[in-house]
Amino acid sequence: MNERQPQVTEQDIHAYVDGRLEPARHSEVEAYLNESDEARAQAAGYRQIDQALHTLYDPVLDEPVPPHLGIPANQGQSYRHLGWRMAVMLATLVIGAIGGWFGRGGLDGQPAQTASLFSNAYMAHVVYSPEVRHPVEVDAEQEQHLVTWLSKRLQAPVRAPVLSELGYQLLGGRLLASEGEPAAQFMYENAQGNRLTLFIRRNRQQAGDTAFRFDRNNGIQGFYWIDGELGYALIGEADRQLISRAAHRVYEQLALH
Repeated sequence: MNERQPQVTEQDIHAYVDGRLEPARHSEVEAYLNESDEARAQAAGYRQIDQALHTLYDPVLDEPVPPHLGIPANQGQSYRHLGWRMAVMLATLVIGAIGGWFGRGGLDGQPAQTASLFSNAYMAHVVYSPEVRHPVEVDAEQEQHLVTWLSKRLQAPVRAPVLSELGYQLLGGRLLASEGEPAAQFMYENAQGNRLTLFIRRNRQQAGDTAFRFDRNNGIQGFYWIDGELGYALIGEADRQLISRAAHRVYEQLALH
């Protein structure tokens, strides 16, 4: 076993991603990440959280202080600090949930890019599926525009499968980022307000097709697979049987085109 491994903690990986390590320690952690697929995937997950937080909160933090709050202009920076403290609290909750998945051996001997599909899809689902007013960036009424836009950004044909026979209607979708590459999310909802999300991203390296894999975390579960140049993950809080049926319907529809 590499003697360096026990010396690198989860806090070290957080600090590495945030750029807060001294040069010597940075080099040690970087060497460790180069030797561990699991640790690299974990670091990639933290970067995804950081990017999601910036996407969600930067527009709010850049807004002027609302007049009714009665905060003097020279205290605007304190207002920004308060907002970021709230964002950090959210990040801590999400990181804790994801850490549980990594900690229980969720990689299961898989290649890092396959294993990270579920974690990336999970993070996107946790961030966007609870949204009431803005769950999607482009709604289903503009489906053709949405599909064309996402296909162009991913540089691969992307489609929104139909899941109406299972009681789920397309709400729309959005552009995301996954480990520095464009990714897409389609969101579906049933009459009870339950949501499924389909996460799609390009593969950095051609990994070949993979069989369906199942994973779960904190009540959210789903199936993920690689088909050619794209990786897919369909997840939600529905039961495993329904998600399995939905994932197979997604696969069947995409395989026809």
